[in-house]
Parts: sequence; structure tokens; C-alpha cells
Amino acid sequence: MDMIDPFGRTISYLRVSVTDRCDFRCTYCMAEDMTFLPKKDLLSLEELDRLCSVFIEKGVRKLRLTGGEPLVRKNIMHLVRQLSRHLESGALEELTLTTNGSQLSRFAAELADCGVKRINVSLDTLDADKFRQITRWGN
Repeated sequence: MDMIDPFGRTISYLRVSVTDRCDFRCTYCMAEDMTFLPKKDLLSLEELDRLCSVFIEKGVRKLRLTGGEPLVRKNIMHLVRQLSRHLESGALEELTLTTNGSQLSRFAAELADCGVKRINVSLDTLDADKFRQITRWGN
């Protein structure tokens, strides 16, 4: 059973924010005095898996994990591995990730092993000084 939006279009894409946390503090995204959600208010990885699985059963074919920075979520690869079963079964065409790239060298091989074939990297500038100014982060 497909999901249809009010304009009659089939909904086949889902973007899921797995955390509001990030290792950058970009000026356009986080106020300096920002308060994060208490961890108890976040969906567990099991709840996220169930939620995504229901949407996949309803016709979602492409799933993007975002944040914050999704790769700072504790045990995020457990969720990615769980969701990859939908790629293996053919129920899901694409599992992708949006990241700032800071943790990518640590997780790239495992993401690829789980069937992630595309990663969107947010890159605001190639200028190191502007990067530090925007992200309020080191190098």
C-alpha cells in the first residue's frame, strides 16, 4: 500500500534525523547557547528501525539518515546494519547518509559494507578560516 501526498504523488523518500547532536557548531544550525534534547527523549535505535521499517512497508524506496551529525550517534552502525536488510530484500532501493564528513574515515568502509552507495557531505567552504568561523570548530 503506497502513501500518497495531498497532490496525488506517491511518497517514496524518507529523511530521518537520528540525532540533534553534532561535533560542529555551525552558526546557521546551532545557537551558541543551544540546548540539546535530553537523551531520554530521543527515539532508541530499535524504535528508529521499527519506524523506518513501517515506512518501507508502506512504499518508501529511498531512505536518508541525517542529524545533526548522524555518525556521532552512539551505535549508529547498528541501525545502519539493521536497515540494510531492506536493501538485501529489495524492499529498499537506496540507503544514504548526510554528514559533515568529520567521522567519515572512521565509518566509510562499514557504511559501504552495509550497502550505502551514496553519501552527501555538507561542505560550506574550502577556505580554512571561513570554515573555522562557520563551524566554530578546529581544522
